[in-house]
Amino acid sequence: MASKTSNYKAQAKKLTGKERERVLSRMSGKLPKRFINDKLSENEAIAIQLELEDEQLSEWRGKISKLRKNENKK
Repeated sequence: MASKTSNYKAQAKKLTGKERERVLSRMSGKLPKRFINDKLSENEAIAIQLELEDEQLSEWRGKISKLRKNENKK
């Protein structure tokens, strides 16, 4: 799992200023508070957000795939 986290940190470092702003603007839950209170660096917050978004995308793809299979059975 450590390599997965370092991968997201590497991705975060490669983002342009505008891309970083967009990722930060999508943060929700406790993550923005942790970032604002200086418990996380900007790069760490972006890496966490990127990881969360990848997990959500993966879940969404799984649900859509299941729906399509059910639709094709009809």
